[in-house]
Amino acid sequence: MTSSTLLRRRPLTALLAAFAVAFFAIPLLALLFRAPWSSLPENLGTAEARDALRLSLVTSCSAAALSVVFGLPLAWCLARVEFPGRSLVRGLVLLPLVLPPVVGGVALLGAFSRQGLVGARLYDLFGFQLTFTTAGAVMAETFVALPFFVITVEAGLRSMDRRTEEIAATLGADPRTVFRRVTLPAIAPSLVAGTVLAWARALGEFGATVTFAGNIVGRTQTLPLAVYLQLESNPEVAVALSLVLMVVSLVVIVALARSLVGVVVSRNRGPCRSPRRRGGDARDTGRFRGCSGARCWLCWVPTAQARRPSCAPWRVCSRSPRARSPSVAWCSRTPVVFVEPDRRRVGLVRRTTCCFPT
Repeated sequence: MTSSTLLRRRPLTALLAAFAVAFFAIPLLALLFRAPWSSLPENLGTAEARDALRLSLVTSCSAAALSVVFGLPLAWCLARVEFPGRSLVRGLVLLPLVLPPVVGGVALLGAFSRQGLVGARLYDLFGFQLTFTTAGAVMAETFVALPFFVITVEAGLRSMDRRTEEIAATLGADPRTVFRRVTLPAIAPSLVAGTVLAWARALGEFGATVTFAGNIVGRTQTLPLAVYLQLESNPEVAVALSLVLMVVSLVVIVALARSLVGVVVSRNRGPCRSPRRRGGDARDTGRFRGCSGARCWLCWVPTAQARRPSCAPWRVCSRSPRARSPSVAWCSRTPVVFVEPDRRRVGLVRRTTCCFPT
C-alpha cells in the first residue's frame, strides 16, 4: 500500500498532520519574509553581532567539549554499571531536559555564586568568580547541554552488541584496547549525534545564561541574549541573528534526523562476511593488536554442515594456533559456569556478527 493510498483512506489524520506542519512552518516563514535581505550583511557585520557570534561559538564549543569529557564516562556508568540509586542518578542527570532554564540558572546561582554553597569557598580560597564571566556562561550552557549527550550515548551503548567486546577480551585485549577499538567505533554515530545535539542546545541557551552569567556585551552576551536585547533597539539586527540561529538549528535537525528517531546505523550492524578460500577451505587467520603479537585463528562452519537446525553454527576464535580445524559449538541445556571474557581461551560469536568493527 502506497503512501498516497494511506492518506486518502485517512483524511482526518492527514488534515491534522497538515495543521501541525503549518503550526511550525508559518512562524518560520514569517521570519523569512520579515528578514531584511538587502541589509543582511550589514546587520550581521555590526560590532554587537560579531561579538555575539564569536562568543556564542566559543561558549557553545567549550560546552560541547565539556559534555564529551564528562558525559562519556557518565553514560558508560549508567549503561554498564549496576549500582544502588542508578535510577536516581539518571533522573538527576536528565532533569535539565524538563527543568525550565531559568530555574537551572537560579540553582547555579545558589551553588556557584560568590555567596553560593561552593562558589563562596572558591572565591575565598582562589579569588575565582564564575558569575558574570565567560566561564560562567560556559557552565550554564554545559548544565543544559550535557543531558542531551548522555542520553544519546547511553542509548548507543545499550543497543550495541556486547559480544564483540567479549571476543576482544577473550583474544587478550586489555580494557583500554577494547574500548578504543571496539566500543568507540560501534557507538561512533551516537557520539557524533550527542556532541552535535549538545553543541546546538548550548548555542541556543538563554534562560540559564542570563540568570547565572548575566548579559554583558563581549563577555556573556551570546546570540540568544543579543537577539532579545536588539529586538527593542534594532529589530533588523535581531531578525538577522534569528536567521542565523534558525539555519543552524535546521541543519542540525535534518542532519541528525535518523539518529533522533532511534535509527542509528553502526558500522558493525551489517552482515558479516564469512572468510572464504578456494577449494572449500574454511580456515582463516588474523592478527589482533591486543594479542601482543599472538596469532589468532578464526574458524567457521557453513550452515549446510549444521546437524541440528534449531542451533545456529558459531564461529570459534582462539588464540591457540592449534585450533585450525573447523569446530561447532552446539546449544545445550547443561548448566555452564560463567567465565570472564579476559580469562577465556576460546571465544564464540555467531556467524552473523563481525568479531571486530572495521
